Amino acid sequence: MSDQNAPATTVLQHPPGFRPRRGLNWFTVGLAYASFYMCRYNLAIANKDICEEFHFSRQEFGYILTAFFWAYAVGQLINGLITDKIGGKRAMICGVFGTVVLNIAFGAASTAGMLSVFVLIRMLDGYTQAFGAPGMIKINASWFHKTERGTFAGIFGFMIQLGRFVINWLGPALLAGLSVWGLVTLPPLHWKYVFWVPAGIACVSAVLVAIFVKETPEEAGFKMAGEDSGPVDDTPVDVLHVLKVILSNRFVWVVAGAYFCTGVVRQGLDQWFTRYLQDVFSLDLKGSTYQWIAFMIPFVAVIGSLGSGMISDRFFGGQRAPVAVTLYFCQVAAILIGAQFQSLTAACISLTLISLTVNATHSILGTAAAMDIGGRKMAGFASGVIDSFQYFGAGLAGFALGKLLDWGGWGWWYYSMAPFGLIGGLLMMTMLGKQDIQVKSEGH
Repeated sequence: MSDQNAPATTVLQHPPGFRPRRGLNWFTVGLAYASFYMCRYNLAIANKDICEEFHFSRQEFGYILTAFFWAYAVGQLINGLITDKIGGKRAMICGVFGTVVLNIAFGAASTAGMLSVFVLIRMLDGYTQAFGAPGMIKINASWFHKTERGTFAGIFGFMIQLGRFVINWLGPALLAGLSVWGLVTLPPLHWKYVFWVPAGIACVSAVLVAIFVKETPEEAGFKMAGEDSGPVDDTPVDVLHVLKVILSNRFVWVVAGAYFCTGVVRQGLDQWFTRYLQDVFSLDLKGSTYQWIAFMIPFVAVIGSLGSGMISDRFFGGQRAPVAVTLYFCQVAAILIGAQFQSLTAACISLTLISLTVNATHSILGTAAAMDIGGRKMAGFASGVIDSFQYFGAGLAGFALGKLLDWGGWGWWYYSMAPFGLIGGLLMMTMLGKQDIQVKSEGH
C-alpha cells in the first residue's frame, strides 16, 4: 500500500456529500451494535436476581457466561467468512433479529428455571451475536481509510458503549420500578423484562439498518479509489483464499493473542463488577453510588477508545502497537492498585481505570487493527479471527472465574486479571515499529 508510511498529517480529500452520508451510515450501524450490547450486558444486571431465584452458585452462573462467550468466539470464525461472502449489512441484520428472538426466549425460560436451558439459549445467542462485529467492521472498512480507522474506532466506541449506558440505567430501573416523565409509572418488574425490553429496542435498530445503511461508498453513489490508489474491486474473495492469506499472516496471531488477554480482563470486569459491588459493599442498584460507577465504567471506556484511536492515527501514522503496549501495562498497574486497597472508594477508582485501559485496547485492536490487516476485501474474517480470541479468553471469566470466587472469595478477583494484562503488553511489544501489516490478495 503506497500510503502505509504516510505521515499522520496527510489530509484525505473526500467527494462532496461523502462525510454526511458516511455519518448516517455508521451512526445507524452504531445504533444497531449498541443494541447488541444492551442484549449482552443485561445478563450482568440480572446476575444476582437469577442466582437467588434458582439458587445457582457463581460457578453455575458462570456456565451461562462461558456458553455465550465460547459460542460467540466460534461464531466469529464462521460468521467472519460468511460476512465476507454475503456482506456486512446482511450479516448485521441476521445478528440483530437473532438476538431479539433469543433474548425473548431467555426471559421466557424463567418459567422453567433450568440451568441447562439458560446455558443453551445463551449459547445460541452468542453465536447469533457473532454476526455483529464482522458485519460492522466489514461495512466500515470500505468507508474509512487506514489513517481514519483509529479515530473511527474511538467514535464507534462511544456508539457501542451507548448500549451499556442504556442498560446500566434501564436494567436497574425495570427491576426497581420507574416513572417515565411522570406519565407512565411501572412497578418493580421481574428480571425477564431486562431481556424483553432491550429485545424490542434491538428490533427497531435492525429495521433502521435495512433502510439506511449502504454496504460500500459505491452503493451510495460515491466513486472511491482503493487504498492502493487503484480501482476498487469488491468482488467476494474465494473462501479458501481468505483462509490462506489471513491465517498465514503472523500479525493476525499476535493481535489475536493480545486480544485473548483483553477478553479475560474486559469480561472479568464487565460481567462481575455489579455482583462484586452487591456482595462486598451491599450496594443497591438504584442507589446513587452504583449509578455513578455504572455510568463511569462505560464513560471512561469511551474516553479510552477515542483517545487511543486518535493518538494511534495522528501521532503514530496508524500504528496501533505503541499505544496498545502502554495501555496494557497501565492496566496491570490499575488492577494491582485495586487489589491492595479494599475500600469502596478505591474500588470505584480502580474499576474505572481498568475499564479505560481495557476498552481502549479493545477498540484499537479489535476494530482498527482488524481493518488494517484485512482491508476492505477480508476485514470480516480478519476481525472474526482476532475477535474470536477475545471471547475464548472471555470464557475464562465465566465458569473458571466463578469457580475461583466460590472457592476463594472476591479477594482473588483482581489478581486473576493481572497476568493477562502483562502478557498482552509483551505480545504487542513484538509489533513495535511494524508498518505494512495488511494481507495481500493479488490475483483474486
